[in-house]
Amino acid sequence: MTRALLIVDVQNDFTEGGALAVEGGDAVASAVSAHLAAHSADYNVIAASRDWHDADSDNGGHFAEEPDFVDTWPAHCVAGTEGGEYDPLLVTDAVTHHVRKGQGVPAYSMFEGVTDDGATVAAVLSERGVLTADVVGIATDHCVRATALDAIAHGVRVRILTDLIAGVGAEPSEAALAELAHAGAELMTSAAAFESDSE
Repeated sequence: MTRALLIVDVQNDFTEGGALAVEGGDAVASAVSAHLAAHSADYNVIAASRDWHDADSDNGGHFAEEPDFVDTWPAHCVAGTEGGEYDPLLVTDAVTHHVRKGQGVPAYSMFEGVTDDGATVAAVLSERGVLTADVVGIATDHCVRATALDAIAHGVRVRILTDLIAGVGAEPSEAALAELAHAGAELMTSAAAFESDSE
């Protein structure tokens, strides 16, 4: 079965100490690295996304001095800054496609970004014949949710690896997971995902 791993926004500004820090972000970075060490060979595509917002711009209204934390946010993940880089606990050696999104516009889903050579994630998955995707990263209630919903919309069977995600808020994260399950995503731990594969 042709499978992808979609690693969403495991960046300094979304982990502890960052501009929009998510509690548990560093733990996710470490856990995703461990998962890659054990299972990178099980994936045909390993795509990692980063918010990569323009400096000196509100990025289409995405940045605001008085953000509402729903549609507007403090400045974060600005291109070329430390905050925009991957969390150092995330080992990216196995990543096959680096995706940048939000360059001048609001963007939550990895599918709104492009790879270093300008390809969309949908095109990469289609070219490689990807039928299933495991989605991990930050944040459950925002960019993980949007990425998984877009993957489902593109006809990809999605598994959310629940031990490899972190959300901003407990209640919205639970709501996001419920929404994803209703949309057809499977929710499981990374261990359970690969136990089921070996049966």
